[in-house]
Amino acid sequence: MTINTEDLLGSILESLDRIEYIKADDIPDIDLYMDQVTTFMESHLRTTARNPGQDKILTKTMINNYAKNDLLPPPVKKKYSKQHVLLLIFIYYYKGILSISDIQELFKPITERFFNVTGEFDLAVVYEEVFGLERAQIDVLKADVIDKFKNAEQTFGDAPKDSKEFLQMFSFICMLSFDVYVKRLLIEKMIDGLSDTSEKAERKNRKKQDDGSQTDN
Repeated sequence: MTINTEDLLGSILESLDRIEYIKADDIPDIDLYMDQVTTFMESHLRTTARNPGQDKILTKTMINNYAKNDLLPPPVKKKYSKQHVLLLIFIYYYKGILSISDIQELFKPITERFFNVTGEFDLAVVYEEVFGLERAQIDVLKADVIDKFKNAEQTFGDAPKDSKEFLQMFSFICMLSFDVYVKRLLIEKMIDGLSDTSEKAERKNRKKQDDGSQTDN
């Protein structure tokens, strides 16, 4: 692309480097009131906002809505644990690409199996494992973005001069958007599979209970 290609690509790649990663150890081990939770999220995720000076990372209304929609277990005596904060970080990243119902379906087994679990394998372990994988993908993402950018530069070679630059940028955006679209379809299919598996397990349990009551009779 003719418009400061290197500067534009460099800016995009720098934005990938600025993606915030909150370590589990960064989260206080003490329970927090809602204001303390929102302050913590604001201070650690501010640079990820599209408009850092205006956009809210997390509000009291958001937290209350997450609890109402069963995305977040209720606080204890108006205080939120470290594991509550871990779930809120997951929700922050997923809410931009998934529906509330999909996040709910995905989080249900997570909260049932790992929230407030005593022992070595808890939600913090799950969080660190997953986000460790995501951090390792940054270089792969950079290479993919560079490849798409260079491909976009080769498009619309015969376009009118006053439109060529915009059309090449449009090509780049379309390639990135298609990538997001396909991956979202894949994620939704996998979540639907989780739902089907859960329903089959529930039917199986009901059948066992029905068989057991018939035997008792």
